[in-house]
Amino acid sequence: MAALGAAVRALLAVARARSPPLGHRPPHAPCSAPAAARGAAMEPAPRWLAGLRFDNRALRALPVETPPPGPEGAPSSPRPVPGACFSRVRPAPLRQPRLVALSEPALALLGLGAPPADPAAREAREAEAALFFSGNALLPGAEPAAHCYCGHQFGQFAGQLGDGAAMYLGEVCTAAGERWELQLKGAGPTPFSRQADGRKVLRSSIREFLCSEAMFHLGIPTTRAGACVTSQSTVVRDVFYDGNPKYEKCTVVLRIASTFLRFGSFEIFKSADEHTGREGPSVGRNDIRVQMLDYVISTFYPEIQAAHANDRVQRNAAFFREVTRRTARMVAEWQCVGFCHGVLNTDNMSIVGLTIDYGPFGFLDRYDPDHVCNASDNAGRYAYSKQPEVCKWNLQKLVEALEPELPREQGEAILAEEFDPEFRQHYLQKMRRKLGLVHAELDEDGALVAKLLETMHLTGADFTNTFYLLSSFPVGPESLGLPEFLAALTAQCASLEELKLAFRPQMDPRQLSMMLMLAQSNPQLFALIGTRANVTKELERVEQHSRLEQLSPAELLSKNRGHWADWLQAYRTRLEKDREGVSDEDAWQAERTRVMHANNPKYVLRNYIAQNAIEAAENGDFSEVRRVLKLLETPYHRDGEATEVPEATEPEGADGADSGGHSYSSKPPLWAAELCVT
Repeated sequence: MAALGAAVRALLAVARARSPPLGHRPPHAPCSAPAAARGAAMEPAPRWLAGLRFDNRALRALPVETPPPGPEGAPSSPRPVPGACFSRVRPAPLRQPRLVALSEPALALLGLGAPPADPAAREAREAEAALFFSGNALLPGAEPAAHCYCGHQFGQFAGQLGDGAAMYLGEVCTAAGERWELQLKGAGPTPFSRQADGRKVLRSSIREFLCSEAMFHLGIPTTRAGACVTSQSTVVRDVFYDGNPKYEKCTVVLRIASTFLRFGSFEIFKSADEHTGREGPSVGRNDIRVQMLDYVISTFYPEIQAAHANDRVQRNAAFFREVTRRTARMVAEWQCVGFCHGVLNTDNMSIVGLTIDYGPFGFLDRYDPDHVCNASDNAGRYAYSKQPEVCKWNLQKLVEALEPELPREQGEAILAEEFDPEFRQHYLQKMRRKLGLVHAELDEDGALVAKLLETMHLTGADFTNTFYLLSSFPVGPESLGLPEFLAALTAQCASLEELKLAFRPQMDPRQLSMMLMLAQSNPQLFALIGTRANVTKELERVEQHSRLEQLSPAELLSKNRGHWADWLQAYRTRLEKDREGVSDEDAWQAERTRVMHANNPKYVLRNYIAQNAIEAAENGDFSEVRRVLKLLETPYHRDGEATEVPEATEPEGADGADSGGHSYSSKPPLWAAELCVT
């Protein structure tokens, strides 16, 4: 015990000693020094993390920039990085790093064991995590580098982007034979930071940390998050871009994935774009494109490499076909849990089909196919319903980036052949499971799902809770319990107050009137302003809000009951067809319920749940982050739980409830609709 206490004090002392005062940035270590030598000469020795064995294959297989000498060429100086896929960097230390939370399931990927029961040992472990996962010290064998990539952002080619706030640490090889890339996000400036500081803050880091793990436990392909570490270092952020900046704490997330390479990794070779005039930093370097394809396919698609070892074009075609299929399945999974990414640029699309880069994401509360989770997406390019088409558009840009190693015509033919059928098949299969259709697959199922979503839209039903509640639908022909079920279902629909809030006009009436006059008097100028879609949407809001003003709560409830009664009748008829020919109806019902419970989550990371955790953490209390993390590790129904979704609240402190007693499996509180994420 005394030895452990001494270890804790030693690690904390090292962290404090390595923490610079605010506003001070220590000089970078020479980039020519080998990583092992740097670790041996400069870094404290890890204990808990000592078993991590690095083998940094990406840095051996792909070109790495050696930064130019002198102050102007310091590793963090923003600059173009031609002829390289990585540039060596060094994390900038933080002042008094402090652990927010660890994800034990994510760290288990690296072969790191469960937390010790002894409090002193646990404290030593957390102190070591704060030191090494903040970037204040480097693990032996780590070789920090920033990845160079480009991207189409909101449909326009932006030129060089790169890891402006993330750093590749290296690749850990485990005893199980797996290889995992480690990244620190928010560890300081890189050549790709442009005018930014390379830092992330507590609110955005908690969101990424929690959602990475939530998506994994939902069964969706994703990068992982092993740790979240905050500090006393601060940066200034204008949260809503409204001229009200404030100081926020610098925070770092340890990210884990097989690779963080993305579509934009292959766009560094792009010639000058016809619309923006921007070009990639490595125009004309097809030799590097060949290196990247060889590395990606041999490392992450070895079965394709083996099958096409003697035909590069067919190998590259098979690679693109598999990327297309994985991407289609991934976005189908998003649609089935109501996940909105928010920033589906080509630089945020994983080359191995993972959900990557969690920024202004959101899960649907009230079902709205046009929901836009990113308040900065004024045109709604990345709305929920548009995600499949945007992913397909991004794959088209990948086709263009792979040329000439994959002829464009061949790549486009693969995209046309594969994406839509793969998406539709995976989406419909998942929806069948969500509806408990366990035996027969009928052509009419697509129409049943479409009608369900239409009903949810008409009634403003909660996406997650509606699907979860359907597992308790009374199937028998005698319809016992149907009135009670219908009452529970309509309780998940939007109230009149919620709808008025959702459809309240966004423009000043005088501004809207001026826009309409301009559309009539000068349509060319109106088109140049580019606000036609916004004005149309505003007119729809005004009309809908006017209708709602004439509606009473009782009338709304009656309309909702009618919509749901119609759909439930069609659903009952379809379930009867699924049950036809079944010899054991109890076994069929049990299987139906089990499948629905395994595919309809009770908990997702709604924005207000994340916001509760953020606000507590900003006040120094990390317990809510850790509690929400634990809740999200088991998002689906557990044996012994009641299936019904709670309508109001649970006792304060109950499992799955916030500190105010609101159940995290209930409809969100009204204030949740006011949250704005950019």
